[in-house]
Amino acid sequence: MKLPAHPETRIADHLDWNLLRTFLVIVQERSISGAAAKMHRTQSAVSQALKRLEEQLDRRLIERHNTVFTVTNAGEEVCRAAEAIHGNVSQLLSDVSQTEVEETGRIHLYVASRIHSHVYDRFWSLFHRQYPRIEVQMEVLASSEIVQLMHQGAGTAGIALCRQMPKRLESKVFLHQRYALFCGRNHALFGRPDLRIEDLMSENFVSFASDTLGDSLSPLTIFRDQRGFSGRVIATSNQHDEVKRLLIAGLGIGCLPEHSVQRDLEEGRLWRLPPGEGVCSVDLHLLWHRNAQRSSAELAFLKCFRDCIDGFSMEERLAAGGTE
Repeated sequence: MKLPAHPETRIADHLDWNLLRTFLVIVQERSISGAAAKMHRTQSAVSQALKRLEEQLDRRLIERHNTVFTVTNAGEEVCRAAEAIHGNVSQLLSDVSQTEVEETGRIHLYVASRIHSHVYDRFWSLFHRQYPRIEVQMEVLASSEIVQLMHQGAGTAGIALCRQMPKRLESKVFLHQRYALFCGRNHALFGRPDLRIEDLMSENFVSFASDTLGDSLSPLTIFRDQRGFSGRVIATSNQHDEVKRLLIAGLGIGCLPEHSVQRDLEEGRLWRLPPGEGVCSVDLHLLWHRNAQRSSAELAFLKCFRDCIDGFSMEERLAAGGTE
């Protein structure tokens, strides 16, 4: 059987804050007429509000005799409670007004394969915490395809290797990657500390599919041609991890971003080859179309990612990280 509600509980459930607020102004102004003027209401409306509050509380709150205005003991208690409630409501409104509107929507990104960067990993964690309702769609493509899609105005943004920036695109350098030559533990040159670049001239290559003249990694082609390498490209992939896999398997020698393979070097899967200065440097860019119409979610992503890049040095961005 349901027990009847306590009388005080019933009153609390139906008590109107507007009556308390009116009573508070009456006490502050020390008159019905003064409260009516301050609240831009009629004296009759203010008197009726006071009467309803007294009826709900079953207590006389104000005594009026001619020009004498007296707040009763019950009225003093109600006044203190009304002041506390008014303070809580004011704080609530202040707190709510300072909260950010939670962004919703979707972002569509095109990214190069296997971006190695602790800062990049951290960015996604922070972005999701800040914008938990933004959906993320991410596609891994070759850098040349990403640049073309960005030029066409597709997607929100791209993260790709890019040597020549199309006029319609805006960009920000994310990672400055230096590529060097490596061989794997199953290759004949593995573990030899006395190698010279002349010792590599006849070796076959494992290469990225974008390692062709005019593409994002064509400096690697230029390097091989200028140095006079006679070996052929025996295997290709547009995925960083697959190139590394084929190098470890011993199919040939090949280039990878130095910062992306530090653990492989330490654990004996790859061996660094000459030249000591590396082969070439290629920048990984954040790309977006200059004139594209953007949603609030897309604008939030671009601002957040650019701010993240600016917050770390290049050395910090390269920690534990690379791409195709």
